[in-house]
Amino acid sequence: MTTPTPEVLRGHAEHVYAHELSALAAHDAHPRPPMWKLSPRAVLTYLLGGRLPDGTEISPKYVGERRLMEVAVATLATDRALLLIGVPGTAKSWVSEHLAAAISGDSTLLVQGTAGTDEGAIRYGWNYARLLAEGLSEGALVESPVMFAMREGKIARIEELTRVQSDVQDALITVLSEKTLPIPELRTEVQAVRGFNIIATANNRDKGVNELSSALKRRFNTVVLPVPDSLEDELSIVTRRVEQLGRSLGLPAVPPALEEVRRVVTVFRELRAGLTEDGKTKLKSPSGSLSTAEAISVVNQGLTLSVHFGDGTLRARDVASSLVGAVIKDPVQDRAVWNEYLEIAIKKRDGWKEFYAACREES
Repeated sequence: MTTPTPEVLRGHAEHVYAHELSALAAHDAHPRPPMWKLSPRAVLTYLLGGRLPDGTEISPKYVGERRLMEVAVATLATDRALLLIGVPGTAKSWVSEHLAAAISGDSTLLVQGTAGTDEGAIRYGWNYARLLAEGLSEGALVESPVMFAMREGKIARIEELTRVQSDVQDALITVLSEKTLPIPELRTEVQAVRGFNIIATANNRDKGVNELSSALKRRFNTVVLPVPDSLEDELSIVTRRVEQLGRSLGLPAVPPALEEVRRVVTVFRELRAGLTEDGKTKLKSPSGSLSTAEAISVVNQGLTLSVHFGDGTLRARDVASSLVGAVIKDPVQDRAVWNEYLEIAIKKRDGWKEFYAACREES
């Protein structure tokens, strides 16, 4: 008996959106840089969405200023690497993944930056069993994602670069400036094939943790990804991602109540800005980032509660518990900020009575 292949929880972008990438490639008549799967114009359409001549709909992967994505795509067509910077939840990793998928057809060449990331994760390491058995040889060499990308002419991704120790960061300087990765133990080197580049991401809130050296900064072109400009933009992002996550988790296809989602997004935006949407009331901000990604998580959790323990309709009580948990990170300071916000901004707001009561109960 054949065992069915289990579905992965989250597929890579090049697999999930394979039909869009294939359709774009079929209609792409613009020049492509060496080793690129799509032209820069087609990559931009993939990111921002659109309709192809045959009627194929390309879903938007990024909602925001077009020029930022134009600069990001154009950077990767040059010899400069791309650094995406922004506060948590501004889609840095999401944009990075989709850029790599559209350009190289492979978003998996990833180095996850942490305080424990060593130089081998960026350069190369050794298979010590083979090293002992065979001595120094190419067979004992373990390629990093960066080295593999250099050999194949692909995009490598480095997440949270400023969390990596400074001496490890500096391993990138030769790679980015000389497009070469020396292997002194074997008296050889790997030279980058055309098409190779690096996309790194960094968190604004990590400023000062492990600052990039001026030498490394010069090798990157920096694009700052802002929080969504308007409530409608952020609402669109949250709604679309919640629908995608619902499908991947196998939730029944019940549309989320748009008004409840709007309330969650409004709360996040107001507390993040320290000001109500109408600009009339100043607010204290909690210690957390209250990112768009967290708003997606709150709505997704609420929708899961409504499906499994309710009638499938997203209600205030379904989102209240996750919302309160997202806001209150510091049990003393943030709780005071949240309670004050409920009283001065939410309590008397038309149509928010049920929402206020549910949040009060959870608080």
